[in-house]
Amino acid sequence: MAYQYSGTGQQSVAELQRLTTFVGDPLFRHADALSFSHTREVKNIDAYLQDKSNPFREEYGWQRSSVKIRLPNEGTKWPSETDAPELEIPGVHHRSIIDIIESVFTDDASISFNMIPYREYWQCSPDRAIEVFSEAYSSPEMLEMYDEINALPREAGDEYERSIASLMFWSDVTHLANFGDASLWPFYLYFGNQTKYVRGKPTASACHHVAYIPTLPDDFQDQYMKFFGEPSSSEVYTYCKRELMQAIWALLLDDKFMHAYVHGIVIKCSDGITRRIFPRFFTYSADYPEKVILSGIKNLGQCPCPRCLTKKTEIPLMGSKRDMKRRIRCMRKDDQKHHREVEDAWKLIFQLGVPVDGSRVKKILNDESLVPTRNSFSEKLCPHGFNRFRMFVVDELHEFELGVWKAILTHLFRILHAAGGHAIQKLNERYRDTPSFGRGTIRKFNTNASAMKRLAARDFEDLLQVRSVHAFLISFLMIDSVHSLSLRTYFPKITIPWFWTSYSTWRLGTHLQNYASIPRTP
Repeated sequence: MAYQYSGTGQQSVAELQRLTTFVGDPLFRHADALSFSHTREVKNIDAYLQDKSNPFREEYGWQRSSVKIRLPNEGTKWPSETDAPELEIPGVHHRSIIDIIESVFTDDASISFNMIPYREYWQCSPDRAIEVFSEAYSSPEMLEMYDEINALPREAGDEYERSIASLMFWSDVTHLANFGDASLWPFYLYFGNQTKYVRGKPTASACHHVAYIPTLPDDFQDQYMKFFGEPSSSEVYTYCKRELMQAIWALLLDDKFMHAYVHGIVIKCSDGITRRIFPRFFTYSADYPEKVILSGIKNLGQCPCPRCLTKKTEIPLMGSKRDMKRRIRCMRKDDQKHHREVEDAWKLIFQLGVPVDGSRVKKILNDESLVPTRNSFSEKLCPHGFNRFRMFVVDELHEFELGVWKAILTHLFRILHAAGGHAIQKLNERYRDTPSFGRGTIRKFNTNASAMKRLAARDFEDLLQVRSVHAFLISFLMIDSVHSLSLRTYFPKITIPWFWTSYSTWRLGTHLQNYASIPRTP
């Protein structure tokens, strides 16, 4: 009552009642009121509302967190790894994966989502139907996941329809400037429930940014020296980069996500039907350096593939029947043997002070080209039957257009330079004379192709598709066949053997060996 009858005298009974309700709220803290300044708080609100340039605002679901990694040192021993010093790395901007799922499945855009996977067939004749693969939700993997979640036991009263949130992740470091080292490292997410014809449209807003992650700080060596009195070796630095990636994924795979992964989340979808949605990792696409960090294998090690245990010496047999059988028989498994080996390596590094690349560590891990890093996907998801190695799919852009084809094209230019005469000038002239085709399908070549200046992946794809320039070479190697088959949007099952028969991969592998034997110029 003293408050109502003091001051300006304009406080009404309703205002007094509202004040008592506010003060009595459980969220109200008396300590906050002691240091309250109206002028200061108004300035803070104005500054927040005016900061339109910041894309990581809280109302958009963004959080700013930090992660910690353990630092090893050769010759330094601890009772356990928990006693080793920690390096805190701030600046991880991220969103909750579950919040994204809930937002997307309640949005109008999800009306076209496919909630029940199915098999698709082409009725090529009255008495014959051929299975075709076109979308993520008509793939055998999606059907397998759907059967798995429906086989899970139901709680009492749970009558909701069950469905999958098919998570398709991408990540890639992006340079932001022509000069300097400004860059971003985004994680972004698509949903396999949505048709790829919509996902591929920039106007569909089908891409959802999950995180922007930092690299090791510039003062990493300074902080390392504070702990150990000496800078880290290059092997320790690489080890810490792997640990940082796994720490960030441990942050993203939080308790909220794990509860949804095991029990599902109940969402009233945009079509008005309430479903229990189970998030499942369907694919993860990245370039090779990121794949080896994410999968926990050595970069170009004895077994360089993140999906199988094919050895380097066996790669030239690519496409042969023996090679294809080996890739299926020797697929990587995220099993208890793998976990024990990583744990044993950790004990050697932290409890016995063995170097991270020491002979004792290599003896444990080298057979499968593993690294002494605990994998967040294994720790979180393996107990529920998830094999992380299966989600790393072939990345056509990085592994073929910027990989195999770029290497072949570079070698072709070396051959023409070594041949002398006007061969390389003639090739450049033919490329420049090639007209454009379609709306950006084939762009005009305005510079010399042999210079290979500032070419993007689409430029290397164009250099491959203009067959008239080097038709014999491309046809001989079957590069165009492999490329066109891998980019098909509608894939009848009968065409799968073409990848490893004489029509495609086997012939490409055989002739690449002959092509690689052509001497290079110094």
